[in-house]
Amino acid sequence: MKPDLKFVSAEEAVRLIESGDHIYVQGSTSTPETLLDAMVARADELRDVTVYSGFGITKRPAPYCNPIYKDIFRVESFFTNNSVRKYINEGYGSLIPRFLGEVPELIRDGTCRVDVVLLNCSVPNEEGLVSFGVSGDIATSAVECADRIIAQINPNMPFTYGDSTVHMSKLNACVWVDEPLVEVPTATPTPEESAIGKAIAERIPDGATLQIGVGGIPNAVLGSLTDHKHLGLHTEAMTDGVLPLLESGIIDNSRKKVYPGVSVAALAIGSRELYSHMDHNKEMIFKDVAYTNNPFIIGQNPKVMSINSALQIDLTGQICADSIGTYIFSSVGGQHDFVYGSSRSEGGRSFIAMLSTTNKGVNKIVPTLTPGAGVVTTRFQANYIVTEYGCVDLRGKDLAQRAKLLISVAAPQFREELEKAAAERFGYSFLRLK
Repeated sequence: MKPDLKFVSAEEAVRLIESGDHIYVQGSTSTPETLLDAMVARADELRDVTVYSGFGITKRPAPYCNPIYKDIFRVESFFTNNSVRKYINEGYGSLIPRFLGEVPELIRDGTCRVDVVLLNCSVPNEEGLVSFGVSGDIATSAVECADRIIAQINPNMPFTYGDSTVHMSKLNACVWVDEPLVEVPTATPTPEESAIGKAIAERIPDGATLQIGVGGIPNAVLGSLTDHKHLGLHTEAMTDGVLPLLESGIIDNSRKKVYPGVSVAALAIGSRELYSHMDHNKEMIFKDVAYTNNPFIIGQNPKVMSINSALQIDLTGQICADSIGTYIFSSVGGQHDFVYGSSRSEGGRSFIAMLSTTNKGVNKIVPTLTPGAGVVTTRFQANYIVTEYGCVDLRGKDLAQRAKLLISVAAPQFREELEKAAAERFGYSFLRLK
């Protein structure tokens, strides 16, 4: 049964959008695609509309990302997701570089004005609150600052607690949309990914607080933690990989100092099973990403283990995780926030994990980053680097020592050329290590 709200059609709802507006579109796996289609159908009536997007995984390219709309919709991204990636790299849209935990400040202080927010929400609870469920992250600040809130009310959206709610009286227009959320089930790890997961799990102590990135390797780590005890979760992204650990009590959050007993995240990306587990679950809260990704809050928890991935690493420990050369693939996300936060945590460690080569056999540990590549984690912050060939700790190591360690976990077929590059670059300080 539909809740006690006044519903209008999507076409009527988006009539609240005006030329010159700045719009934030909710992300994660909950992009309000019905509203976007209706907005684009009004393209002939609109001009100079700025559309902001963040981290997310969508069913298809964003409908406003079409060159015929280039003078109507100005596309700006805080995180280049699959819906806008091609359009941005073609030069029609652009990326706003910012640590993800600092994006809400851009909205709150008016640097990036938000007039309208497009949401995908749960049905109201008994208190009249609707939840944007899988996406607290940037949506929280956008809802706080927007003049107009247009929402899809979707019975498939889980109701989550924390910062991810707004009272239905604040909604300017509601559209009933019964559509499943995008699902991103956990992939079975390859043998190489499993080796990486095991190497990291061996270095995670009982009582640690976990931050897990998105992808096969982070999930391989979670799958290797079945013998651990009293783990906590304070992360940016909630994924399917945590479910077995939550259900078995391995993650019980008993040793955390920030929200003890409760799992904390900013967003969720997973399967229907994860979304069902989240629904009305008071042992999970979804917070503003300015909170979850605040290094000074992260660092209050003990033994923070930050686990993220990379696209390329150079011999000094510079980590590229957002681009392939000049091609913008994603953004900084929360990697920097949690790498720094873990360094502030008593007993904390950060892990950057990746396969040593691309699926086309291209080396990912290189003498220097590809021209145009972005440095997401600097060599001054790099800690553990893990590939299928082992795990090395760069903390406290000089440049030559780092090169030697990184070469040891590179793909064997590239080690000789890396040795030559390191000898040429670092000279005797490297050669004496042989």
